[in-house]
Amino acid sequence: MEAALIPNPIRKVLSIFQSCGVRALLMGGQACVFYGAAEFSRDTDFAIHPDPDNLSRLQSALEALNASVIAVPPFSERYLNKGHAVHFRCGHPEALGMRVDVMSKMRGVSDFAMLWERRTTLQGPDGAIYELMALADLVQAKKTQRDKDWPMIRRLIEADWAAHRAKPSRQQIKFWLREARTPALIRSLIRDFPIEAAGIMAQARPLLTVAANADDDAIEMELNLEERRERTLDRAYWGPLKSELEKMRHGVFDF
Repeated sequence: MEAALIPNPIRKVLSIFQSCGVRALLMGGQACVFYGAAEFSRDTDFAIHPDPDNLSRLQSALEALNASVIAVPPFSERYLNKGHAVHFRCGHPEALGMRVDVMSKMRGVSDFAMLWERRTTLQGPDGAIYELMALADLVQAKKTQRDKDWPMIRRLIEADWAAHRAKPSRQQIKFWLREARTPALIRSLIRDFPIEAAGIMAQARPLLTVAANADDDAIEMELNLEERRERTLDRAYWGPLKSELEKMRHGVFDF
C-alpha cells in the first residue's frame, strides 16, 4: 500500500520516529486519512510498544522533536500501561505546534504484539516506510463514547468496501459484515455474500439476522443499540481513568 500526500509536519514526526527506531503504529485521525475516510487531521496519534527499551527510543524521538508534555498524565510507563494517553506538543521548526498523542492500551483492542503482527505498511513517494494500525484494529479503537468516532467508523468501512468490492478477500467480507453501519450496505453485503452472512458472522453479529427480513428503520434501531452498548462500555472503562486524571490535575499523583 502506498502512502498518498503526507503533510510536512506529520512526515517529520514519522521520519524522526523511524530514525530513532520507535516501535509505533499510526492510528487516530491521521490513520483515517490514509485509509481514505478523512481529509485532514491536526494530530498524530500512535499506539506504542510499552517496553522500557522502546520507551527510551520514544524519549529520544520526542527530544529530537523538541516535544513536551502538555497535560496530565506525565510520560511514564506506569500510566501508559494503565490505559492513559500521554499528550505532547512539538517545538521542532518542521513540526511546530504538532500534537503527538501516544497510548499503549485501549479498550477492546489487542495488545501491541498482535497489533504489530497485523499492521499495514505504507511506502511514501520518497521511499520512506510507515507503519499503520490495521483497519480492523483502527475501527475497534474508534468504538468510543465520542460522537465524532461513529461517523468515522462508517466512512472507514465504506471506503474500504468501495476500494475492494470488486475482488474482496474472505477476511474483508467478514470484516464488512461485522462492522458495516448503514442499512443499504448491510443489505448489499447480505445479498452478495449470503454464505458468510448466514454462517459465522450471523452468530457474531445478531443484527445480520434481523437485517435479512427487516426494513431500514428496524436496522437503524439495531445499529443504534450496538452503538449505545459500545458507548456504555467505553464510559465504564474510562470512568476510573478520568477520576485519576482529575486527581492529577489537582496535584495528586499515584506513583
